[in-house]
Amino acid sequence: MSKVSIVKTTGNSESEVISAVKQAIALIGGLQDIVKPGNIVLIKPNLVAPPKERVTGAITRYEVCLGIAELVKEMGAEPIIAESSAAGVDTEKVIEVGDYGKIRELGYKVIDLKKANRAKIKVTNGRIVQELDSWELVNAADVIVSVPVMKTHDQTEVTLSIKNLKGLIEDTQKKIFHTLGVLEGVVDILQTLKPSLTVMDGTVAQEGFGPIFGDPVDLGIILASKDLVAADAVASVIMGYNPEEVLITKFAAERGLGEIDINNIEIKGTIIDQVKRRFKRACEVEIEGVPSFDLLFDEGACTGCRNTVLSAIMDMKSDNIQHLLEGKTVIAGPLPNVPPESKKEDVVLVGKCVKHLHEFGTYVKGCPPNNIWVVKGIVGDRMDVGRRYATEEGVTD
Repeated sequence: MSKVSIVKTTGNSESEVISAVKQAIALIGGLQDIVKPGNIVLIKPNLVAPPKERVTGAITRYEVCLGIAELVKEMGAEPIIAESSAAGVDTEKVIEVGDYGKIRELGYKVIDLKKANRAKIKVTNGRIVQELDSWELVNAADVIVSVPVMKTHDQTEVTLSIKNLKGLIEDTQKKIFHTLGVLEGVVDILQTLKPSLTVMDGTVAQEGFGPIFGDPVDLGIILASKDLVAADAVASVIMGYNPEEVLITKFAAERGLGEIDINNIEIKGTIIDQVKRRFKRACEVEIEGVPSFDLLFDEGACTGCRNTVLSAIMDMKSDNIQHLLEGKTVIAGPLPNVPPESKKEDVVLVGKCVKHLHEFGTYVKGCPPNNIWVVKGIVGDRMDVGRRYATEEGVTD
């Protein structure tokens, strides 16, 4: 039976967080069965993008990685903390904002994978890709540990231990995943790299418009498991989801990569009901201060495209270009047709389910598309709004 530990932190200091991390790992049997002397242990945090403040639930706090690294070192293995941030993001900047320099000062390696030597890793029976565009360090690692933050996500409902693995492929393939299918693509990574452990940072989690614009949640827990599917299922329940709602977890379970049924998971430490708290979902966030436009969602539209559109609008607000929404008709999901009164130049069609309508507007491909592609679809030729939209691919007329 899969085991998932939940440990409440006694405080927010470095030593208190590290203590909770070590206790959580001990409750699931320690590292003895997965880490051997001389092993290279890749510890992979979530450093998606620079947050406004270090501990906001946007990125994994360094203390969690440090606690794991200390245990690994005690076993005579080599811990290496490694990450590649979101496509187009400077990983070193996130390392700096996250105070990961403190780990480097202690002699531990913290690697920006985007600057490392690349490697191709074969994917056997992949649903989306047959090869991962990754790095030599990832390929050489004896053990991989996923260290995510517990937070909601604007495209995948939540981003937990499985989704966190997307940082182990390089930027171009990250974008390709959004075109081919990010949900099954991430499961391809899990199936191929086979992480041995996850330690989830739930000290300060995030709800709403994660993974960056969400609101902090002072949850005060650390969660650990050697079954990433089980860990994500438990975390989802804590956050108020049915695990089956989270398609990444569901698809991974269907491939036999872990346990999704809470009744078949042994909970160690604190019980779920003592820490359960319903998180506000991305689709429940009200967006204020935007001009009049039409947003059409077919009932068949998945949460990926629904939330992506809403998140793209948040991005536009952040860049102060929300005025370009005025008069637009944004459509997601398998609608049979475009409203007859709509002008082609004002219609934006989001995701592969509306590809059949591409001749009636600007088509944004993807499943789901990247937020920035949706913004570019809305912005169109008015490229005076910012250079960062000018070089992105993914929109076809």
